[in-house]
This record gives sequence, C-alpha cells and structure tokens, in this order.
Amino acid sequence: MSAKTDETPPPLPAPLRVPVADSHTHLDMQSGTVEEGLRKAASVGVTTVVQVGCDIKGSRWAADTAAAHENVWAAVALHPNEAPRIVHGDPDGWSRQGTREAGGDAALDEALAEIDRLAGLDPVRAVGETGLDHFRTGPEGIAAQERSFRAHIEIAKRHGKALVIHDRDAHADVLRILAEEGAPERTVFHCYSGDADMARICADAGYFMSFAGNVTFKNAQPLRDALAVAPLELVLVETDAPFLTPAPYRGRPNAPYLVPVTVRAMAAVRGIDEDAMSEAIAANTAHAFDY
Repeated sequence: MSAKTDETPPPLPAPLRVPVADSHTHLDMQSGTVEEGLRKAASVGVTTVVQVGCDIKGSRWAADTAAAHENVWAAVALHPNEAPRIVHGDPDGWSRQGTREAGGDAALDEALAEIDRLAGLDPVRAVGETGLDHFRTGPEGIAAQERSFRAHIEIAKRHGKALVIHDRDAHADVLRILAEEGAPERTVFHCYSGDADMARICADAGYFMSFAGNVTFKNAQPLRDALAVAPLELVLVETDAPFLTPAPYRGRPNAPYLVPVTVRAMAAVRGIDEDAMSEAIAANTAHAFDY
C-alpha cells in the first residue's frame, strides 16, 4: 500500500513532559469515538483540544462536544468555501461536499445568524475557521467569501471571542480585510502558511500563528523560516486532523495525539528544548482561547 493511501494510524509518540493543546482539530472527521481520541491524546501530553466547525452542522456539533467534555473548546464558523456554496449553490459538486441549490444572500444571512447564536455559548471560545480561500473558490465566489469573513470578524468582536483565520493563497487580502475591519483582540492564523516577511507583519499586529504538521515537510522551508522569526509568545501548535499529518507519517491519518511530533520539530527550528516549547505553546493557547 502506498503512503498516500495508508490508513494505518501512526504509532504513539513519546509523551511530552509539559502538557499542550491542539489548537485546531476536526474530531468529527476522525475515526473512533471522541472519548478514544481525547484519551489517546492525553496519554502523550495533549490534554486540551479546540474543535473547529466549518458549517452549521459542524459548528453545532463542535459546541455540543465542547459542552460535553471538560478539555474541549469549540470554534464555530462558515468555512470560506462554505459561504459561496450557500450563496451560489454547488450544482456540480465542485466543493467535494455534494450538490446544493443556490440560496442567495438571504441564506448566507440566515447561516451567519446561527453562527452568531452559537458564538454566544460559553464552551465556544472562537469564531472560525473563517477567512479567504482563493485556491478552491474561483473569482465568482470571492464576494461571498469576503462578506462572510467581515461578518465573522464582527461576530467575534461583539462576543469577545478569538478569531480563527483560514488563509489559503490569499495572504494580502486577508491582512487587508483584517486591517479594514479591525481585528479582534485575539486573532489566530490557523495552519500558518505565510513566509517570514508575513510572520513579521502578523507579529507587529499581535496575531497568533499556529503551526501544523506541514512545518515538518521537506519542502516547507518557508514555514520553518517563519517559525524562526515569529515571537515565541505568539506561536501555537495544531494538527488540523485528520489532515496534514507530520513527517514521517505524511499520508496517514492525523489526530491530536501526534502533536508531540510537531512540537519537537518546532523546538528544533527554534533551537530550544521541547519543554520550553511546550510551556510557551500551553500558555499561548490558553491566552488565545481565553480558558
């Protein structure tokens, strides 16, 4: 079986001595029960997770799951690719989530109202993942993405919640809209994908940068360069599981228990020991998500 199709879960890494949080995961897309996933993660020192919603159904699930588990917090949002899907429909299944009828702006307003309601719940500590995705959505979807993004920024600020950014091939536009709208006090670039120059811009603005397993990939030197210059007090770690499994397990299913692999790689980039890396990540995540 090739690495690209290997569904064998990677082995448990050695536990971290200092517990950390997975700042961005999708437990609803992973195999096994939530309880099994949390237990496995806790066994290696990953004691807190932020469960992230990408649509109405997923955001409700995130809020319910966080309410039911002490060490799970929720983020709720319409993913950037969900917004144009709501407005324009998806007649040919371009989003890989099945076909859908166009709902227009009224349907987007209705969906945003539900995100607003969920954002007011205590176990929900963030609004996201929201932002822009110029990779999967074509030019015809940009207006819907931008309108949704601006609405999410407003919701996050009004509820005093963190904002979790999805930024794919859209760095300049994401930074521009954050500047135009005024970013919330706590803003997190999930799966940070910029270079060192962008990391300096984010640092100046006080934005958190969350690094995923792709920081370990052989071709990801620009990410490692960004991590090297990002202020330590603004650095988080995440899995984005089941995606972006760190090397040497790329292509196999990701899960929160693999965070230690990425933490150790991040510590090596920073030239610090893993305990110091873990301590910073733990403090930063608690601050970012206010728990």
